[in-house]
Amino acid sequence: MIPPRPARVWITRAEPGAARTAARIRDMGLTPLVAPLLAVQPLRPALPDLARFDALAFTSPNGVAAFSALTSMRDRPVFAVGHATAQAARNAGFVAVRSAQGDLAALARLIATRMSGGALLVPQAEIPAGDLAVALTAAGAPHIVVHGLPVYRTRPTAQAAPDAFEAVLVHSPRAGELLADRHAARLDGVAVVCISPAAAAPLAAPLAVMGLAPLAAATPDEDALLAILKPALGKRGPSV
Repeated sequence: MIPPRPARVWITRAEPGAARTAARIRDMGLTPLVAPLLAVQPLRPALPDLARFDALAFTSPNGVAAFSALTSMRDRPVFAVGHATAQAARNAGFVAVRSAQGDLAALARLIATRMSGGALLVPQAEIPAGDLAVALTAAGAPHIVVHGLPVYRTRPTAQAAPDAFEAVLVHSPRAGELLADRHAARLDGVAVVCISPAAAAPLAAPLAVMGLAPLAAATPDEDALLAILKPALGKRGPSV
């Protein structure tokens, strides 16, 4: 009897994160298929006077990498949205790093517990997924002055979908939009596993036509994303 082959998992996120995800997928006994829908392009903005900021806030490892390439400044406290971003900041040489272990709202709540005012620099995407200043106001910290600094952009790739796959991982709302726009017809019978409800939202309507629904991780981090991957594959039945 031929043993079932490992399920094939399409990884849509941009590099270099895609390679890290692929290694984790391989460790799970699955077959990673790296075909990014997005590519990260670092920007070179004019930097403000960094001495006037009391702290930094990062919402992604991409922001950490792009900002770290622009300056050697590492002495400001760092607030990071989650574990992966916090680890990227530590790896880049920042020493006072705190993780919100959540989403933008959790990041705002963490900052609000540590700062009553002052200036916050947010190195981020050219088109950010959320507004940290609004989140800070909602968290009860309207007096923190937020300066957004675009340090990278994501752009769609011309990458084709893999020939065959049993699951697809969606790491961002933008990737969810591109997957829905370009490859919805390829998702029938596929486990669509998303890092957050926001990443899943663009896929809800096209999957509903097939009688399916995207799955969203309990918290917006890769540990939670991968925790629901194998159960999602199990609902499809054994691989062949």
